[in-house]
Amino acid sequence: MKRIIPAAVLLLFLTACCEPVEPDLSAYASAQAEVPEEDSETKYAALTFDDGPRADTTGLLLDGLAERGVQATFFLIGEQVEGNEALVGRMRAEGHQIGNHTYSHARLSRVDRDTVIEEIHKTEVVLTELLGEGSWWLRPPYGLIDEGRASLVRTPMVYWSLDPEDWKLLDAGKVTDYVVGNISPGDIILLHDFYPTSVDAALEIVDRLQMEGYTFVTVEELFRIQGVEPVSGLLYASPTRLRPLAG
Repeated sequence: MKRIIPAAVLLLFLTACCEPVEPDLSAYASAQAEVPEEDSETKYAALTFDDGPRADTTGLLLDGLAERGVQATFFLIGEQVEGNEALVGRMRAEGHQIGNHTYSHARLSRVDRDTVIEEIHKTEVVLTELLGEGSWWLRPPYGLIDEGRASLVRTPMVYWSLDPEDWKLLDAGKVTDYVVGNISPGDIILLHDFYPTSVDAALEIVDRLQMEGYTFVTVEELFRIQGVEPVSGLLYASPTRLRPLAG
């Protein structure tokens, strides 16, 4: 059954959030200047997964990550949480970061401002009711959001720096080879736990890159390691690189 947000609550939220907010870039610039040198023996990267949870594929992925001692970041679609609450609880219990991928995978650059707020807020409500209070960083569907709509977002936004287009290839070997052949320390890797081939690729990526000295961490931990304090309303391709907003 769909969750319905009381009109009074939504009106209060809209009133508080509809004033455009200019992000404070000074915090980002200051953090950028303080990024420490990468450990010469340890290379960090973040695996991120969009479009879940899905009962069969997400469960297998969590099994494989647990066997390897790896934490990842999952950007969840709110309407898919119902029926998969145990999987989401397991994500939290096993140390994964959970983020917001809107309620219905809406293309935020094309909808009106009220819909942007509703799509984000409905998923925040779902996650908070299930897991308690948290900071649910946002990944806009398709990585697209314009400056005006970005001003409504009260958390950091996460893009990616390495995209093997797993959703298009649907070939675990090709996806794995692309990531292993193109990765650099500090990358945020985009994958989708919705596809069995992507799950297979993710675990093979971990196996191969761990042998090359990589350690996989959550996006939040990657920012902390690199000494960057993320700013709400900005879209990050990596902790030290912003992604331009859609026109």
